[in-house]
Amino acid sequence: MSIPQQGGGPIERQADLAGYLEDGCKPKDDWRIGTEHEKFGYCQDSLKPLPYDGERSIKAVLEALRDRHGWAPVEEQGHIIGLTKDGANVSLEPGGALELSGAPLETIHETCDEVNQHLREVKDIADEIGVGFIGLGAAPIWSHDEMPLMPKGRYKLMDAYMQKVGSMGRDMMRRTCTVQVNLDFSSEADMVQKMRVAIGLQPVATALFANSPFFEGKKNGQKSWRSRIWRDLDADRTGIVPFVFDEGFGFEAWADYALDVPMYFVYRDGVYHDALGQSFRDFLKGELPALPGEKPTLSDWADHLTTIFPEARVKKFIEMRGADGGPWRRLCALPAFWVGLCYDQGALDAAWDLCKDWDIETREELRIAAATDGLQAKVGGISMHDLARECVSIAESGLKARARPGAGGLVPDETHFLNALKESIETGHVPADELLADYDGEWQGDLTRIYAAYSY
Repeated sequence: MSIPQQGGGPIERQADLAGYLEDGCKPKDDWRIGTEHEKFGYCQDSLKPLPYDGERSIKAVLEALRDRHGWAPVEEQGHIIGLTKDGANVSLEPGGALELSGAPLETIHETCDEVNQHLREVKDIADEIGVGFIGLGAAPIWSHDEMPLMPKGRYKLMDAYMQKVGSMGRDMMRRTCTVQVNLDFSSEADMVQKMRVAIGLQPVATALFANSPFFEGKKNGQKSWRSRIWRDLDADRTGIVPFVFDEGFGFEAWADYALDVPMYFVYRDGVYHDALGQSFRDFLKGELPALPGEKPTLSDWADHLTTIFPEARVKKFIEMRGADGGPWRRLCALPAFWVGLCYDQGALDAAWDLCKDWDIETREELRIAAATDGLQAKVGGISMHDLARECVSIAESGLKARARPGAGGLVPDETHFLNALKESIETGHVPADELLADYDGEWQGDLTRIYAAYSY
């Protein structure tokens, strides 16, 4: 989850809120790719989750990254809770999962190099202190009580609030991981089309990257338990945001939606002030109970936008949020999938043609079926396997059209990053299917074997 946002001045009028989003518009030559991924840390001998403090801990990993690899620390109330370097940052999820939020880079070759460098740095440190990291959509064995809560003010507030607004919010905070990609837009119309494709086809990403069939030591009946968790988290700030498909959708409509999402906090001078359930509209009027008489800045607005969790969301870029965390080679497949669909106009038009005629009920049914059945999902006359095949084909054509070479020109484009997805299309198996086959086969029901088999 995000570190505090900075750089926004006073809000002069409500139109500034949509204007903040619109300021993200960039010419196509300036479009970039930002990849984020989370992974669970654990002690190799006990297989227990990492605490924040101690010889084998999240803090120890952060400090070693700082000291050995030149990352600058981010601190809160005297605790190191993140790192920054060269436009990227490392942050902590509420239960201690380690997240890389990558720098905005021009090509998937570059973003994959960044991912690889980060994982090498983390692995070298982890191996020395007897720690492991694993990429899964949900913690396979650990209970809620085993998971630490990281020393971040926003997490303490969220933890209390989540119990009041849904049944699975605290599971999301402590025991899920994702891989995401952040993409740019050139105009309001471009943002609208990309958001409609993002929301429409997010179930395909959920199915292709489904990687969480276990929870609390047993099968959970879902290919993506992470996606299942998000359906019972907080209805005010999650879901498929159906108004995205309404005529007239744009920056102002997104700002209006965000204004009606209850607040979590206001960040001031290193302190998170409790604004749980309060209204940003009241904040604009200087009537926020948490800070009476004070009005928000654009930094407050940016912070508030990070507390909204639909399947895709708009900030000064678009975040694709539907995929489970996963194995090393799939971390680069997720940006390849969405860049291929969205960064070439012909591919974007073809992707929109796939999903533009579905009604809201179909979209929601696909979201649910993707989590339950992966590529075997069927909704009405729609086969998820066939739909995914079409999407990956369109993404491949989009990446070919981009023609961004790598390896000093030896690799002509970025299409090879889709290979893991093409294998899933060929076999019909996503990572969750492979995990279930191992569990029922070689592991003979011993889920502890997942750590040795699937850690980075």
